[in-house]
Amino acid sequence: MAHPLRTSVDDFIAGLKSFEPGIISKEAVRKYVDSMRLSAEALRPYIFFNDEIYTRNLIFKDKLFEVMAICWRPGQKTAIHTHNGQLGWMSIAQGEVAVHNYKYVACNCPENQNVVGMDCLGGASHIELDRLATDECAESSPIYCVDKMQSIHQIENEDTAKSGCVSLHIYSLPIESCIAFDLKNQRCFRRTFNYYSQYGKVEVEIDQPVLAHQRPVF
Repeated sequence: MAHPLRTSVDDFIAGLKSFEPGIISKEAVRKYVDSMRLSAEALRPYIFFNDEIYTRNLIFKDKLFEVMAICWRPGQKTAIHTHNGQLGWMSIAQGEVAVHNYKYVACNCPENQNVVGMDCLGGASHIELDRLATDECAESSPIYCVDKMQSIHQIENEDTAKSGCVSLHIYSLPIESCIAFDLKNQRCFRRTFNYYSQYGKVEVEIDQPVLAHQRPVF
């Protein structure tokens, strides 16, 4: 195993793929990600900031894992969203973010949760979520995880540093879409993910200001 201070992206991906022949568990991957933290310098080819939106930058993807760097300018944040019950891990390579955790209580379309292969279809017009604790995540913080028990949250860069924040995200299985919650307007809907860049190449250029409801959801 490479020393964390000298871990390259290739080393990290090779080690992650070594889990694929066996059982992928939250704790085993958490320990691995903690021992192989990637620095902002190692992630440099995948770091792209945009003043209008936070950016999702794909590093690696196969049938079992998805790895991306997300870059946040001050004040940028996700919607409150789910993770389809998949496993997820996050470390911070630069800066810090706040993770606001939520728990589902009730909605007026609970039948839409009974769908094979996804957590929900969305479509509710009355939603009750309890806001739980907020986790402050920095470079030295423990690895943040999502699982079937804790899968609803919002990530926000409250740090005012102009250098921005860079977080590393790993999912198993890869997540193609999620449920996004708009509590103010009491609606939820399924949103498909997209990438700002893939494998170091920018795919999307933002020329016009992006409205709040158009911002990507992580």
